Amino acid sequence: MAVNDRLDGRTAIVTGASSGIGAETCRALAARGANVALAARREGRLEELADELEADHDVEALAVPTDVVEEAQVAALVDETVETFGGLDVLVNNAGLGRGSDVEELSTDDYRTMQETNVDGVFYATRAAIPHVREREGHLIFVGSFAGQYPRPFNPVYAATKWWVRGFAKSVAAQVGEDGVGVTIVNPSEVRTEFETTDGDTFAERFEPAEATEPEEVAEAIAFAATRERSAVAELDLFRRDKFAGF
Repeated sequence: MAVNDRLDGRTAIVTGASSGIGAETCRALAARGANVALAARREGRLEELADELEADHDVEALAVPTDVVEEAQVAALVDETVETFGGLDVLVNNAGLGRGSDVEELSTDDYRTMQETNVDGVFYATRAAIPHVREREGHLIFVGSFAGQYPRPFNPVYAATKWWVRGFAKSVAAQVGEDGVGVTIVNPSEVRTEFETTDGDTFAERFEPAEATEPEEVAEAIAFAATRERSAVAELDLFRRDKFAGF
């Protein structure tokens, strides 16, 4: 029997939706028929992408400017999405950032910014979404990282936030799995996006096409997890083929 890969009539929230993995995830979900609420701080980009999704895929798209570090804004995002579309089936916790590198040189402001975005924001969104996703027996999807699985010598604070995301997601899965909620962690290594490296350039600038994972590949993995109806993909790793060279 063929596996259904459509999301017609379902609703998804994607955080960090204005560019990179988030924007491509919105496109991948809309291509499968999902209505999408786009959340990020850059309102202009959200509105442009929402218009594109509606024009290209005949779905409804809702642009909701949101800073995930603000608890009230995240709660309002979920409330507006449910009010607009009548429910919530998929939450994609994608918003995240990296700052600095060496612990002894990392400013307290950069430390707190990473913690608030990568940890607090994920908690706020997940907490607000669970009752609605449970009602639809939907999916909670977390964008983790290679950095959240393997020790490495640079940016340990960013890595620690991604270890937290992974541990949190697995523990949430233990809580909500019996309620029919699927929980998936998607772990990419370097992705050619606007995400900054520890040297200040972006991965899109550092890597040529085919040298690192493309955001569309991560988006397809997220969409694959979102379309599973009878099972949950626990974890998907998308690493450069040479990632373990020299380990």
